[in-house]
Order: sequence, then C-alpha cells, then structure tokens
Amino acid sequence: MQFKHPEILYFLFLLVIPILVHLFQLRRFKKEYFTNVKLLKELSIQTRKSSTIKKWLLLATRLLLLACLIFAFAQPFFKAKDSESSANEMVIILDNSFSMQSKGSKGELLKRAVQDLLENTPENQRFSLITNTETFWDTDIKSVQKDLQNLQYSSAPFQLDFLLTKIETKKHNLPLDIVVISDAVGINQKDIQKLTGRKSVYSWIPEAENKNNVGIDKVSISQHLDNFYEIKVDISVYGEMENDIPVAVYNGKNLIAKTVIQPDTNKKAVTFTLPKKDFHGHVAIEDNSLTYDNSYYFSISKPEKSNVTTIGETAKNEFLTRIYTADEFIFTNTELNALNYNSLENQDAVILNELKDIPQALGTTLKDFYAKGGNIVLIPASESSVQNLNAFLGNFSSLKAGPLLNQEKQITKIAFSHPLYQTVFEKKIDNFQYPKVNAAFTFSGNPSPILSFDDQSFFLGSVTNKIGDFYVFSAPVNKTNSNFQNSPLIVPTFYNMAQNHQKTGISAYTIGENENLILDVLLSKDEVVTIANDQSDFIPMQQILNHKIKLSFGDYPETSGNYSVLKNKEILKNISFNHARTESDLSQRNDNLFDAFTSVNSVATVFDDIHSARTGNAIWKYFIIATLLFLLLELLIQKFVK
Repeated sequence: MQFKHPEILYFLFLLVIPILVHLFQLRRFKKEYFTNVKLLKELSIQTRKSSTIKKWLLLATRLLLLACLIFAFAQPFFKAKDSESSANEMVIILDNSFSMQSKGSKGELLKRAVQDLLENTPENQRFSLITNTETFWDTDIKSVQKDLQNLQYSSAPFQLDFLLTKIETKKHNLPLDIVVISDAVGINQKDIQKLTGRKSVYSWIPEAENKNNVGIDKVSISQHLDNFYEIKVDISVYGEMENDIPVAVYNGKNLIAKTVIQPDTNKKAVTFTLPKKDFHGHVAIEDNSLTYDNSYYFSISKPEKSNVTTIGETAKNEFLTRIYTADEFIFTNTELNALNYNSLENQDAVILNELKDIPQALGTTLKDFYAKGGNIVLIPASESSVQNLNAFLGNFSSLKAGPLLNQEKQITKIAFSHPLYQTVFEKKIDNFQYPKVNAAFTFSGNPSPILSFDDQSFFLGSVTNKIGDFYVFSAPVNKTNSNFQNSPLIVPTFYNMAQNHQKTGISAYTIGENENLILDVLLSKDEVVTIANDQSDFIPMQQILNHKIKLSFGDYPETSGNYSVLKNKEILKNISFNHARTESDLSQRNDNLFDAFTSVNSVATVFDDIHSARTGNAIWKYFIIATLLFLLLELLIQKFVK
C-alpha cells in the first residue's frame, strides 16, 4: 500500500492525546460517609468496574476513529500493474475504405465505429486520429466531432503499413497506445510487421453480417453494328447469392434497358444494345451489401471520323484503301518524298508501310506525335537495314531488330484478350485459318504480343504510353512475302489500329490511376478547362500540345459519376469516373493476423482496459467508511454501556 500524501501520517502523533486524557484524568474522588450498609458498598464496587471497561472501549474506538481519519486524508492506494504506461500517447487508426460500407448488427461498420468513438471517448482524452485520407494530430473528441460525422468512404484501400509509417515519421516523445479499427479486408502479414513487439496495441474488427457482394467490374463495347453499339457489362459475384440480381442501364436519369441475372457463377456478363449516339449514364445493380460498386458510370461520344495517313508506295498501300473507307475515316495516302510533316499532328494514326529508309526527322516528329496520343503502325520492308530500324524503334520502346530470316513461319496464336481484338471475337477459336510469312525480322524485347508465330516470337506486337499505341510487324505484309492480306484478320487488325479510342470508345476513367485524356482544342495562354458535374468540379493538370491539350486527373475527382470537360461553359467532351473495385471481395478478411494483440469489441472497452490497468486502486474511501462506523460505535457505547 502506498500513500498519495504520506506527510499527513505525521498526524498519527495525535493519537497520544486521547491516551493521555484517559490515563491521566484530573478528576478527584471525594469520600462521603453513609450509613454502613453492606449492599450499597458492593454496588459501588460493581459500578466502578463497569465504568473502567467503558473507558477502555471508548479509548480504543476513538484511537481507531482518529487513525482511520488520518489515513483517509493521506489517500492510500495500491499501485497499478501497468503504471509505467500511464503517460502513453494514444493513436486511433480508423479504416474508412469502401469495404466498411458492409452492414453489421448495428448498421454500416464505419458509421457504427464513428458513433462508438463519439459516445465513449472521454472529453479530456487527448489522441491522434488517422484515417485512409485524413490525419488529426493531438486532438480531442469535441474538436473532431464534425469531421467524424462528415467522414466519407475513401477509394484508397486501407494500407496499415503506410499509415504506421506516417505515424513513425512524426516524432513522439512518449510510447504509443495504438487502436486499430478495421474490418481487416485486404490486410496481410507485411502490414502488421511494424506492430510486432509493441506493448499496447488494441484491435477492434467489426464484423459484417452479410459477406456476400455483387459488383460491376467494367463496361466495354463488344460489337459495333451499323446503327447500334452492343455493350458488355462484366459483373463479379462474391459469395453465394440466392436471389436474382436486377441490372439496369440509365442514360442520364432515364431508364433505357433492364434485365436480371442469376448469380450462379463468380463471373457474369450481360449485353445491352445502345443507339450509336452520345451516351452519358451508368449501369446499376441492386444488392444488399456494398453500394460503391453497384454503379458503373460511362460515356460514349458519337463516332467521329478518324484521320489516317499511310506513308509508303502507292501500289503497296492499295489494300488499305479498301479498309479505311470514307464513311468512317479521312484517309490519306502519301509517298515519303511528298510528305507534309506539319500535317501529321492532326492525324489519329500514321502507318509506315515498308519504307526502306526512315528519315531521322520523321522519327523525331512521330515521337512527339506518339507522346500526344497518336497511334503508329510500323511495317518493315525486306530491304530495311537493321541499324535504321533500331534507330527508329528507339524513339518508342526498347525493342531491338535483328537480321531478316528467310524462313517460312506460321502464325498460330491470337491474343484474344488484347484491346485490339476485345470486340472482334465472341469466343476463342481453335480451327482458325492462320496466315504465314516467308521471311521475318528477329526482335528482342518484350512487346505485348498480338499475333505470334509457332516459335512464340511475335508477328504483330505493341507498346503503349497509355494515351497512344505503337504497333510493329516483324515482317512485310505484301502478297509476295505473306498471305496476311487475304486473311480474315486483316480488316479488324488495321481497322482497330487506326481508331482513336478517346474519340470512338467508352470514356470511363478509374479514380486514382492518374489517367490522361487528349483533346483537340485550342486554348489561349490564360485559358483552362474544368471538369464538372452538378455536385462538384475541379481543374485537372493540363498541358498544351500545339492544337491539343493533355489532361491528367491524378486522384480526382473524389466521387464517381458522370462529368463534362468544360471550356468556359462550352462542353468539349463528356467523360465518366469510377472507383477501383479493390474492396469488393469481403472474403479477403484476415482478422486472425491480430491474434497477438488485445482484441476488443468497442472503444469503451479500450478505455476501460487502459483505466483499470494504469489507475491505482484508491482505498481512502474505505477509511472514511471505517471512520463513520467507529463514530457510530462510540455513540452506541456511550448510550448502552453503563
């Protein structure tokens, strides 16, 4: 037992006073003579004995009463078992990722955690609060009350390792009490390494009642018809769903199509037919789980004619005139010696068809063209020198050309999943009539293969800078060297290589992936474009590229939806944004990783545990009670003991 005010114990010397009073009473007895009656004399002796016992009882009672009172003022206590940690700083890590939208017994997990913090955190408790997106250092619950009530779900995944690193970068003078509040979806062993060895770590893992979920992964154009698009909606099913899932397509707020799917497999696909005109809407599903992945926003602009220039001999370019027809393309066929270099920046695709020598100036011009989002197709000539090819390839990739091998090769493999063929084949084909070549250049490097030979080397490969594509053939495609021009692959291959997907495809960007958009627009020096919808707007990073502008979105916007690119109030293009589907699979829960730490089921439990472990057991109140009891006992002795 220890005392908060041990100096008060000096007053125990006061116990001497009642002892002196009882032992050295100043009262003197005076003898009185009465009739010699034996009975009265015996009674006097008994009264004196009873009076002596009463005095000793009163002395003991008063000594104990005074001693208990002095002990009470000294405030005795028993030392806490974890008193060394009583001055620790508290850090609360709160997961506000989309998976916290799932519902527990008391509603959405994040809202339940916020409510628990607001109700059970002591007002005088200082702490730091770290979320996926927000940081509040050394604050109290009243100061962050509004921020907690307005806390939104974040598209940023819960990266515990990153948040712990952020905490470590801020210097702390005292040890930390760390409270982690998360559903543990997506957490792995690496994330908790920084917690290993810490003495005071509490984990609260609220559990969802429903771990099943359905989410829309992607919307793409599966087929171009004369007057319609056929779009494909890819849907993922996590867990076992019993009821059919309704799927609806909205153009703006107008419902234009609806169907249902049976969630009997993990991956589902449903198709819709849309008119070939501007579309600015979304696909939506309904399920009783996460809501962030129930809508996928996308925009389709009315097709524009793509500008295509082919550089090469007119006779060799003849097959391209039958592909790039006037109803869909503005096609230009030019000889190298008649090429207008200034016209290239207005093209969507440039095809170099069997140029024996590619000038350095052309390579430099096309490098800038590629950086601005243009597509380039290189078809080498049999007479091309390896040195000249490599000088040109160096502008776009790490590909290196080797010597031409006069050896027949069969094209045997199609990359059906490559963006070039995603809308061409409904399913993989095994008995396809593959073309062949009589001679091909060897290449080193790692392009994305599109068409490959039987020896696994590529016939057609590609590299991309995310806004433009560079396609390279390893062999000439003239009829002397190959029968590729007679293959069914010739039309979709060259057709899709010439398409500017930012003009003809779906405009749907993923928030946080810092994607880019190239627009044909002329801005003055001080003009900027904005991206806005009815709820919010932001100014993206923008770079002027002659008659074009390059927009970079970074981590914006904060919410998914349909937006428009505006120059002043003029709409330049409709685009859409969606959150990455990284939180949709609730089965990624790894709560067993926190078994080594203190598990709690509420914030109140954390503070109760800390208080009981670090607060000494004060027992002064028991001495006050004892004082009152001895006072009562003295009164009883005075009244009933004669």
